[in-house]
Amino acid sequence: MDEAKLHQFVGQVLGDLGGAFSVPMVRIGDRLGLYKALNGAGPLTVAQLAAKAGIAERYAREWLSHQAASGYLAYDPAAGTFELPEEQAMVLAEPDSPVYLQGAFDLATVMMENQALVEPAFRTGKGVGWGDQSQCLFCTTGRFFRPGYENNLVQSWLPALDGVAAKLERGADVADVGCGHGFSTIIMARQFPKSRFVGYDFHPASVEQAQRHAEQHGVTANCRFEVALAGDYPGHDLDLVTFFDCLHDMGDPAGAARHVRKTLKPDGTWMVVEPAAADRLEDNLNPVSRLYYAASTMVCVPTSLDQAVGAALGAQAGMGKLSEAIRSGGFASVRKATETPFNFIIEARP
Repeated sequence: MDEAKLHQFVGQVLGDLGGAFSVPMVRIGDRLGLYKALNGAGPLTVAQLAAKAGIAERYAREWLSHQAASGYLAYDPAAGTFELPEEQAMVLAEPDSPVYLQGAFDLATVMMENQALVEPAFRTGKGVGWGDQSQCLFCTTGRFFRPGYENNLVQSWLPALDGVAAKLERGADVADVGCGHGFSTIIMARQFPKSRFVGYDFHPASVEQAQRHAEQHGVTANCRFEVALAGDYPGHDLDLVTFFDCLHDMGDPAGAARHVRKTLKPDGTWMVVEPAAADRLEDNLNPVSRLYYAASTMVCVPTSLDQAVGAALGAQAGMGKLSEAIRSGGFASVRKATETPFNFIIEARP
Protein backbone atom coordinates (compact mmCIF):
# COMPACT_ATOMS: atom_id res chain seq x y z
CA MET A 1 0.00 0.00 0.00
CA ASP A 2 1.20 3.47 -0.90
CA GLU A 3 0.75 5.54 2.26
CA ALA A 4 1.08 8.80 0.35
CA LYS A 5 -1.84 7.79 -1.87
CA LEU A 6 -3.81 6.73 1.20
CA HIS A 7 -3.33 10.08 2.91
CA GLN A 8 -4.19 11.88 -0.30
CA PHE A 9 -7.43 9.94 -0.59
CA VAL A 10 -8.30 10.51 3.06
CA GLY A 11 -7.84 14.22 2.42
CA GLN A 12 -10.15 14.00 -0.59
CA VAL A 13 -12.84 12.21 1.40
CA LEU A 14 -12.54 14.71 4.24
CA GLY A 15 -13.18 17.45 1.69
CA ASP A 16 -16.23 15.56 0.43
CA LEU A 17 -17.53 15.08 3.95
CA GLY A 18 -16.97 18.76 4.66
CA GLY A 19 -19.16 19.55 1.68
CA ALA A 20 -21.82 17.08 2.78
CA PHE A 21 -21.83 18.44 6.34
CA SER A 22 -22.15 21.94 4.87
CA VAL A 23 -25.44 21.25 3.09
CA PRO A 24 -27.70 21.99 6.11
CA MET A 25 -25.49 24.93 7.08
CA VAL A 26 -25.87 26.56 3.67
CA ARG A 27 -29.60 25.84 3.57
CA ILE A 28 -30.05 27.44 7.01
CA GLY A 29 -28.11 30.47 5.78
CA ASP A 30 -30.43 30.71 2.82
CA ARG A 31 -33.72 30.03 4.60
CA LEU A 32 -33.00 32.43 7.49
CA GLY A 33 -31.76 35.18 5.19
CA LEU A 34 -28.21 35.16 6.59
CA TYR A 35 -26.53 35.43 3.19
CA LYS A 36 -28.96 38.16 2.27
CA ALA A 37 -28.07 40.04 5.46
CA LEU A 38 -24.35 39.69 4.73
CA ASN A 39 -24.59 40.55 1.04
CA GLY A 40 -23.19 44.03 0.44
CA ALA A 41 -23.06 44.79 4.15
CA GLY A 42 -19.28 44.77 4.48
CA PRO A 43 -17.58 43.30 7.58
CA LEU A 44 -19.97 42.38 10.39
CA THR A 45 -19.38 41.12 13.92
CA VAL A 46 -21.30 38.17 15.30
CA ALA A 47 -23.54 40.51 17.26
CA GLN A 48 -24.20 42.71 14.24
CA LEU A 49 -25.27 39.80 12.05
CA ALA A 50 -27.40 38.32 14.83
CA ALA A 51 -29.21 41.64 15.26
CA LYS A 52 -29.60 42.25 11.54
CA ALA A 53 -30.92 38.77 10.77
CA GLY A 54 -32.94 38.35 13.97
CA ILE A 55 -31.21 35.20 15.18
CA ALA A 56 -29.62 34.11 18.46
CA GLU A 57 -26.05 35.33 18.84
CA ARG A 58 -24.65 31.96 19.98
CA TYR A 59 -25.98 30.20 16.88
CA ALA A 60 -24.76 33.08 14.74
CA ARG A 61 -21.21 32.62 16.06
CA GLU A 62 -21.11 28.90 15.31
CA TRP A 63 -22.65 29.31 11.85
CA LEU A 64 -20.28 32.14 10.91
CA SER A 65 -17.30 30.11 12.15
CA HIS A 66 -18.30 27.19 9.94
CA GLN A 67 -18.75 29.47 6.94
CA ALA A 68 -15.31 30.97 7.46
CA ALA A 69 -13.75 27.50 7.82
CA SER A 70 -15.45 26.53 4.57
CA GLY A 71 -14.10 29.54 2.69
CA TYR A 72 -17.64 30.83 2.13
CA LEU A 73 -16.98 33.94 4.25
CA ALA A 74 -13.85 36.02 4.81
CA TYR A 75 -12.78 36.39 8.43
CA ASP A 76 -10.71 39.25 9.89
CA PRO A 77 -9.22 37.98 13.17
CA ALA A 78 -7.98 41.42 14.21
CA ALA A 79 -11.44 42.96 13.98
CA GLY A 80 -13.42 39.78 14.69
CA THR A 81 -15.61 40.39 11.63
CA PHE A 82 -17.05 38.25 8.86
CA GLU A 83 -17.73 39.35 5.28
CA LEU A 84 -19.39 37.79 2.23
CA PRO A 85 -17.03 38.38 -0.71
CA GLU A 86 -18.58 39.43 -4.01
CA GLU A 87 -17.59 36.18 -5.70
CA GLN A 88 -19.21 34.02 -3.02
CA ALA A 89 -22.29 36.23 -3.14
CA MET A 90 -22.74 35.35 -6.81
CA VAL A 91 -23.03 31.69 -5.83
CA LEU A 92 -24.90 31.95 -2.53
CA ALA A 93 -26.85 35.22 -2.38
CA GLU A 94 -27.74 36.45 -5.90
CA PRO A 95 -30.74 34.44 -7.23
CA ASP A 96 -30.41 35.80 -10.77
CA SER A 97 -26.67 35.12 -11.03
CA PRO A 98 -25.70 32.60 -13.72
CA VAL A 99 -23.71 30.69 -11.07
CA TYR A 100 -26.30 30.79 -8.26
CA LEU A 101 -26.19 27.29 -6.71
CA GLN A 102 -28.52 27.36 -3.72
CA GLY A 103 -30.84 25.04 -5.63
CA ALA A 104 -28.07 22.43 -5.79
CA PHE A 105 -27.87 22.34 -1.98
CA ASP A 106 -31.62 21.74 -1.91
CA LEU A 107 -31.24 18.91 -4.44
CA ALA A 108 -28.58 17.31 -2.26
CA THR A 109 -31.16 17.13 0.52
CA VAL A 110 -33.70 15.63 -1.87
CA MET A 111 -31.27 12.88 -2.84
CA MET A 112 -30.70 12.04 0.82
CA GLU A 113 -34.46 11.79 1.33
CA ASN A 114 -34.76 9.65 -1.81
CA GLN A 115 -32.30 7.07 -0.48
CA ALA A 116 -35.01 5.16 1.38
CA LEU A 117 -36.95 4.81 -1.88
CA VAL A 118 -34.13 4.17 -4.31
CA GLU A 119 -32.02 1.79 -2.24
CA PRO A 120 -34.57 -1.08 -2.44
CA ALA A 121 -34.87 -0.48 -6.21
CA PHE A 122 -31.20 -1.43 -6.59
CA ARG A 123 -32.23 -5.02 -5.76
CA THR A 124 -35.54 -5.16 -7.62
CA GLY A 125 -34.57 -3.14 -10.69
CA LYS A 126 -37.90 -1.34 -10.47
CA GLY A 127 -38.39 2.40 -10.76
CA VAL A 128 -39.56 5.09 -8.37
CA GLY A 129 -42.27 7.38 -9.70
CA TRP A 130 -41.58 11.10 -10.01
CA GLY A 131 -44.65 11.87 -7.90
CA ASP A 132 -43.59 9.35 -5.24
CA GLN A 133 -40.17 10.89 -4.62
CA SER A 134 -39.28 13.53 -2.07
CA GLN A 135 -41.91 16.24 -2.11
CA CYS A 136 -39.13 18.84 -2.14
CA LEU A 137 -38.00 17.52 -5.52
CA PHE A 138 -40.36 19.52 -7.70
CA CYS A 139 -39.64 22.97 -6.32
CA THR A 140 -35.89 22.36 -5.91
CA THR A 141 -35.52 21.10 -9.49
CA GLY A 142 -37.08 24.30 -10.76
CA ARG A 143 -34.95 26.40 -8.46
CA PHE A 144 -31.78 24.64 -9.59
CA PHE A 145 -32.42 25.10 -13.32
CA ARG A 146 -34.00 28.58 -13.26
CA PRO A 147 -30.76 30.65 -13.15
CA GLY A 148 -29.43 28.86 -16.22
CA TYR A 149 -32.66 29.48 -18.11
CA GLU A 150 -32.87 33.09 -16.95
CA ASN A 151 -29.33 33.87 -18.13
CA ASN A 152 -29.18 31.83 -21.34
CA LEU A 153 -32.55 30.94 -22.83
CA VAL A 154 -33.47 34.13 -24.68
CA GLN A 155 -29.93 35.53 -24.71
CA SER A 156 -28.15 32.67 -26.48
CA TRP A 157 -30.05 29.38 -26.72
CA LEU A 158 -33.02 30.45 -28.84
CA PRO A 159 -30.87 32.70 -31.09
CA ALA A 160 -28.64 29.67 -31.76
CA LEU A 161 -31.57 27.91 -33.47
CA ASP A 162 -32.05 28.54 -37.17
CA GLY A 163 -34.74 31.22 -37.65
CA VAL A 164 -36.59 30.43 -34.41
CA ALA A 165 -36.10 33.75 -32.63
CA ALA A 166 -37.50 35.62 -35.64
CA LYS A 167 -40.58 33.39 -35.68
CA LEU A 168 -41.15 34.02 -32.00
CA GLU A 169 -40.87 37.76 -32.51
CA ARG A 170 -43.53 37.62 -35.25
CA GLY A 171 -45.80 35.27 -33.34
CA ALA A 172 -45.49 31.49 -33.09
CA ASP A 173 -47.17 28.51 -31.43
CA VAL A 174 -44.99 26.78 -28.85
CA ALA A 175 -45.32 23.71 -26.62
CA ASP A 176 -42.94 23.45 -23.65
CA VAL A 177 -43.09 19.77 -22.68
CA GLY A 178 -42.00 18.60 -19.24
CA CYS A 179 -42.24 22.19 -18.04
CA GLY A 180 -42.28 21.46 -14.30
CA HIS A 181 -43.00 24.68 -12.42
CA GLY A 182 -43.00 26.61 -15.68
CA PHE A 183 -39.90 28.80 -15.39
CA SER A 184 -38.74 28.10 -18.95
CA THR A 185 -42.22 28.66 -20.38
CA ILE A 186 -42.71 31.94 -18.52
CA ILE A 187 -39.29 33.29 -19.54
CA MET A 188 -40.14 32.73 -23.20
CA ALA A 189 -43.67 34.10 -22.88
CA ARG A 190 -42.35 37.24 -21.20
CA GLN A 191 -39.79 37.83 -23.95
CA PHE A 192 -42.11 37.06 -26.90
CA PRO A 193 -45.58 38.50 -26.17
CA LYS A 194 -46.82 37.90 -29.74
CA SER A 195 -46.26 34.15 -29.45
CA ARG A 196 -48.51 31.61 -27.71
CA PHE A 197 -47.04 29.18 -25.16
CA VAL A 198 -48.51 26.08 -23.56
CA GLY A 199 -46.54 24.23 -20.89
CA TYR A 200 -47.25 20.53 -20.41
CA ASP A 201 -46.21 18.29 -17.52
CA PHE A 202 -47.44 14.92 -16.26
CA HIS A 203 -47.28 16.02 -12.60
CA PRO A 204 -50.54 17.84 -11.70
CA ALA A 205 -49.15 19.67 -8.66
CA SER A 206 -46.34 21.12 -10.77
CA VAL A 207 -48.83 22.32 -13.38
CA GLU A 208 -50.85 24.07 -10.67
CA GLN A 209 -47.71 25.78 -9.40
CA ALA A 210 -46.70 26.77 -12.93
CA GLN A 211 -50.08 28.42 -13.50
CA ARG A 212 -49.65 30.41 -10.28
CA HIS A 213 -46.18 31.49 -11.46
CA ALA A 214 -47.68 32.66 -14.77
CA GLU A 215 -50.21 34.78 -12.89
CA GLN A 216 -47.49 36.25 -10.68
CA HIS A 217 -45.39 37.19 -13.70
CA GLY A 218 -48.32 38.62 -15.68
CA VAL A 219 -48.03 36.35 -18.74
CA THR A 220 -51.41 34.63 -18.68
CA ALA A 221 -52.44 36.41 -21.89
CA ASN A 222 -50.06 34.25 -23.96
CA CYS A 223 -49.13 31.43 -21.57
CA ARG A 224 -51.04 28.56 -19.95
CA PHE A 225 -50.34 25.13 -18.49
CA GLU A 226 -51.96 21.71 -18.83
CA VAL A 227 -51.42 18.19 -17.53
CA ALA A 228 -50.26 15.90 -20.34
CA LEU A 229 -47.67 13.26 -21.17
CA ALA A 230 -44.82 13.83 -23.59
CA GLY A 231 -46.23 11.09 -25.80
CA ASP A 232 -49.77 12.44 -26.11
CA TYR A 233 -49.87 16.18 -25.41
CA PRO A 234 -52.39 17.95 -27.68
CA GLY A 235 -51.44 20.31 -30.46
CA HIS A 236 -50.61 20.40 -34.14
CA ASP A 237 -48.86 22.71 -36.58
CA LEU A 238 -46.54 23.92 -33.85
CA ASP A 239 -43.63 26.18 -34.74
CA LEU A 240 -41.51 25.13 -31.79
CA VAL A 241 -41.49 22.35 -29.21
CA THR A 242 -39.09 22.56 -26.28
CA PHE A 243 -37.89 19.91 -23.82
CA PHE A 244 -35.82 21.36 -20.95
CA ASP A 245 -33.75 18.83 -18.99
CA CYS A 246 -36.40 16.15 -19.20
CA LEU A 247 -35.95 13.88 -22.26
CA HIS A 248 -33.55 11.60 -20.38
CA ASP A 249 -36.11 11.26 -17.53
CA MET A 250 -38.77 9.87 -19.84
CA GLY A 251 -39.54 6.17 -20.02
CA ASP A 252 -39.94 6.25 -23.81
CA PRO A 253 -37.86 9.09 -25.29
CA ALA A 254 -38.14 7.59 -28.77
CA GLY A 255 -41.94 7.54 -28.47
CA ALA A 256 -41.87 11.15 -27.28
CA ALA A 257 -39.76 12.05 -30.33
CA ARG A 258 -42.31 10.46 -32.66
CA HIS A 259 -45.12 12.45 -31.04
CA VAL A 260 -43.15 15.70 -31.27
CA ARG A 261 -42.65 15.06 -34.99
CA LYS A 262 -46.41 14.67 -35.46
CA THR A 263 -47.22 17.94 -33.70
CA LEU A 264 -44.66 20.11 -35.53
CA LYS A 265 -45.14 22.04 -38.75
CA PRO A 266 -43.00 20.77 -41.66
CA ASP A 267 -40.59 23.66 -41.00
CA GLY A 268 -40.90 23.46 -37.21
CA THR A 269 -38.10 23.01 -34.68
CA TRP A 270 -37.63 20.83 -31.65
CA MET A 271 -35.25 22.26 -29.05
CA VAL A 272 -33.89 19.72 -26.58
CA VAL A 273 -31.88 20.98 -23.60
CA GLU A 274 -29.97 18.20 -21.85
CA PRO A 275 -27.18 17.89 -19.27
CA ALA A 276 -23.78 18.19 -20.94
CA ALA A 277 -21.94 14.87 -21.24
CA ALA A 278 -19.45 13.07 -23.44
CA ASP A 279 -20.39 9.70 -24.94
CA ARG A 280 -17.70 7.78 -23.03
CA LEU A 281 -17.43 7.38 -19.26
CA GLU A 282 -13.70 8.08 -19.30
CA ASP A 283 -14.45 11.54 -20.72
CA ASN A 284 -17.01 12.26 -17.99
CA LEU A 285 -14.74 11.83 -14.98
CA ASN A 286 -15.01 15.44 -13.86
CA PRO A 287 -16.75 17.49 -11.12
CA VAL A 288 -19.85 18.37 -13.19
CA SER A 289 -20.47 14.79 -14.32
CA ARG A 290 -19.92 13.62 -10.77
CA LEU A 291 -22.92 15.67 -9.69
CA TYR A 292 -25.00 14.57 -12.67
CA TYR A 293 -24.28 10.86 -12.18
CA ALA A 294 -25.40 11.14 -8.56
CA ALA A 295 -28.61 12.93 -9.54
CA SER A 296 -29.13 10.40 -12.32
CA THR A 297 -28.82 7.48 -9.90
CA MET A 298 -31.10 8.96 -7.26
CA VAL A 299 -33.71 10.70 -9.43
CA CYS A 300 -33.48 10.35 -13.22
CA VAL A 301 -32.99 6.61 -13.74
CA PRO A 302 -35.61 5.62 -11.11
CA THR A 303 -38.09 8.05 -12.70
CA SER A 304 -37.61 6.56 -16.18
CA LEU A 305 -37.72 2.93 -14.97
CA ASP A 306 -41.11 3.61 -13.38
CA GLN A 307 -42.61 4.47 -16.79
CA ALA A 308 -43.56 2.36 -19.81
CA VAL A 309 -40.52 1.15 -21.80
CA GLY A 310 -38.13 2.41 -19.10
CA ALA A 311 -35.29 3.42 -21.42
CA ALA A 312 -33.40 5.01 -18.51
CA LEU A 313 -31.04 7.09 -20.63
CA GLY A 314 -29.71 8.78 -17.50
CA ALA A 315 -28.55 12.34 -17.01
CA GLN A 316 -25.23 11.66 -18.77
CA ALA A 317 -26.57 10.07 -21.94
CA GLY A 318 -24.31 12.05 -24.30
CA MET A 319 -25.00 13.24 -27.84
CA GLY A 320 -24.79 9.75 -29.32
CA LYS A 321 -27.69 8.24 -27.38
CA LEU A 322 -29.70 11.47 -27.44
CA SER A 323 -29.32 11.84 -31.21
CA GLU A 324 -30.35 8.21 -31.70
CA ALA A 325 -33.54 8.72 -29.70
CA ILE A 326 -34.36 11.97 -31.51
CA ARG A 327 -33.69 10.58 -35.00
CA SER A 328 -35.88 7.55 -34.27
CA GLY A 329 -38.82 9.94 -34.15
CA GLY A 330 -38.36 10.96 -37.76
CA PHE A 331 -36.00 13.91 -37.42
CA ALA A 332 -33.53 14.13 -40.29
CA SER A 333 -31.41 16.95 -38.90
CA VAL A 334 -29.99 16.83 -35.36
CA ARG A 335 -27.22 19.16 -34.28
CA LYS A 336 -25.75 20.69 -31.14
CA ALA A 337 -26.71 24.34 -31.57
CA THR A 338 -24.75 25.62 -28.58
CA GLU A 339 -23.66 24.53 -25.12
CA THR A 340 -22.69 25.65 -21.63
CA PRO A 341 -20.56 23.85 -19.04
CA PHE A 342 -23.81 22.33 -17.78
CA ASN A 343 -26.03 21.87 -20.83
CA PHE A 344 -26.26 20.84 -24.48
CA ILE A 345 -28.81 22.73 -26.59
CA ILE A 346 -29.88 20.47 -29.43
CA GLU A 347 -31.80 21.54 -32.53
CA ALA A 348 -33.84 18.87 -34.32
CA ARG A 349 -35.69 19.40 -37.60
CA PRO A 350 -37.87 17.05 -39.67
